[in-house]
Amino acid sequence: MKIFSVSQIRSWDSYTISHEPVKSIALMERAAVACFKWIIQNFNKNTSFKIFCGKGNNGGDGLAIARLLSVKKYKVSVYITGERKTGSPDFETNFKRLQKTSSEIFLVNNKKAFPVLLKEDVIIDALFGTGLNKKPHGFIASLIEYINGYKTQVISIDVPSGLQSDGLRLTGRRKGETKLSDGDCQTIKASYTLTFQNQKLAYLITENEKYFGKVVLLDIGLSKEFEEKEPAQFELTDKNLISRIYQPRKEFTNKGDYGYACLLAGSYGMMGAAVLSSKACLRSGVGKLTCYTCEVGYNILQSCVPEAMCKVFGEKYINDPGDFSDFSVIGIGPGIGKYPSHKKLLKDLFATFKKPVVIDADALNILSENQTLYKLIPANSIITPHPKEFERLFGKTNSGFGRIKLALTKAQELNIFIVLKDHYTLIASPDGKGYFNSTGNSGMATAGAGDVLTGIITGLLAQKYSSLHACILGVYLHGLAGDIAAEMLSKEALIAGDIVDHLGDAFKKILTN
Repeated sequence: MKIFSVSQIRSWDSYTISHEPVKSIALMERAAVACFKWIIQNFNKNTSFKIFCGKGNNGGDGLAIARLLSVKKYKVSVYITGERKTGSPDFETNFKRLQKTSSEIFLVNNKKAFPVLLKEDVIIDALFGTGLNKKPHGFIASLIEYINGYKTQVISIDVPSGLQSDGLRLTGRRKGETKLSDGDCQTIKASYTLTFQNQKLAYLITENEKYFGKVVLLDIGLSKEFEEKEPAQFELTDKNLISRIYQPRKEFTNKGDYGYACLLAGSYGMMGAAVLSSKACLRSGVGKLTCYTCEVGYNILQSCVPEAMCKVFGEKYINDPGDFSDFSVIGIGPGIGKYPSHKKLLKDLFATFKKPVVIDADALNILSENQTLYKLIPANSIITPHPKEFERLFGKTNSGFGRIKLALTKAQELNIFIVLKDHYTLIASPDGKGYFNSTGNSGMATAGAGDVLTGIITGLLAQKYSSLHACILGVYLHGLAGDIAAEMLSKEALIAGDIVDHLGDAFKKILTN
């Protein structure tokens, strides 16, 4: 699914209007009807709706929703902000239509005009939508703070007012300011956000979660032709994309057809990471795996992962393994620890192995302390940091959107793929595109889950998936296996080994979709 910018969404609307063709007021009606149908499916006739409308097209959506609810005998009160001056053309049309219903209509232009809100009220936020380009101020900011102060359910239409759908909360920094303000008093905190057609970037950023609540995508029939032709910087992975990437096995094959992977993993006290990563690599379908580990981990790996071969270098941690020439791909990092000799280990690996490398965990931490190694990383390699590791590698950003932009910049600069782990994990590609993963759940926030992901991606790379496709498919499978495990076990009880155990189920689900 493509994720379009605000300007692209407006172009999408315009293209639909001119090519379907359909009048803009009729397209607004589609959006309102879609919202209305969801609302009546989720709230009963006893619900009292208070609908707050600006005078742009988002407010027009609100007025149309108010009319549809009123016609169905729901109790509706509408509050139009500011003085009663002319709104957008479609707003004015819907205002005239609304006047023919039994809805109560009020003007709100100061704090004294704020309505009394009751716990049982449902508030519909149709103040600004995507049209806002600066933070709310004056009595509008006070109104948002007033709404947020009540424990009522809030439904935002398209985007919570005060949140910019391209990613940033609108905090209105003055010239010279570097720190973002909290912004809570200037951004609606929605229980639900009813948005149209495709996902928006703002809803994929962790820091915005408290504003958008549960996001509901509503299809309003925008042009498929535009969607197919229009390029997008960001995409959300879906079944269609995965089905195009996934390569089912052919019948007449042998293990040599599925690659030879090497994992440098484990050290004294951290052999669990090596076990999890190795099992995941094997479960991802790799033909053959050798683990480079240390002496204290040899018996553990041979016992827990008998399908993998082992080579020992060092007593308590991996030291100077030397030759990597036999392998299709190398993964390094899970449980290796941070030791002085590991700088040389990474340097030697990058100097002698000219194929993509998967770099995770302590290998990332060693990199962050030896940044001269960055330029030596083989082209099309993959790094898999969580947010703190990313910060250590590339520095702090002042927002989640800033982190996304930095990831794309560094992926291009270093010619690598960055798998930035989060609820919606981002895959930043060197060509400037970003792919957000759509699978996974909070139960996967558990020790060892990242080691499992490293093993999966390493195994897919060995099977001749491109670096991009190994990232997209690997992260999707990882999340899907976690979703299956959580459904069976609960999020709370889920552990990293459960993700490995359900990788087979994830593959089967992809096959049947």
